[in-house]
Parts: sequence; C-alpha cells; structure tokens
Amino acid sequence: MTLTATEYKYIELDERHVPIIAGTTMKVVELVEAQIAYGWSPAELHLNHRYLSMSQILSALAYYWDHKQELDAEIQRREEYIKQAEMEAGESPLAARLRAQGLLK
Repeated sequence: MTLTATEYKYIELDERHVPIIAGTTMKVVELVEAQIAYGWSPAELHLNHRYLSMSQILSALAYYWDHKQELDAEIQRREEYIKQAEMEAGESPLAARLRAQGLLK
C-alpha cells in the first residue's frame, strides 16, 4: 500500500486518498464513527483503542474537524450502504424462527 504524508503528523492518505492513522490500518472515519456512536471523549477512545496513542487520536480528531464536511459525507454514505445491505439481506433465519415462536416482535 502506498501512503502519502499529510500536514497531520499521525495521518496518512492511502492510494485512494482515504485518511488513515499512521502505523495502523484504522481509517480516521472509523475512529470518528466510534466517537459518535458511543459518545466517547478522546480519553475514552484511548481506553477502547489502546493500540492508538493519545497523539494519534487527537491528530485524527483534528483531521476530522478540518475535513468535517467530506468525512461526514463518507459517514452518511456508509450508513446508507448498511441500510441498503440490510434491506437486501432481509430477515435472518434465526429472527424468523424466533418470531414464529413468538419470542421476537
């Protein structure tokens, strides 16, 4: 994988220009999604992602806030993809059995 340095010490762009946290395979958007989903502070992100340094986390969050519109669009695209995939997949066989048994509404 070819990486391109950015003005953010701990953020690199992969060959598709996706920002990733240097030294990892984690995309900036994945860290931001965790923060949004769980309401975690930077310290809580660090507790739950111990392989990341606080500097990496803060650099990723700074990158997010400086590129918020672009990354929010990516988050929205991911959410739409998940909704579409769930609709196409339909109900799981387990959920169908539980619903038939009256154990699931």
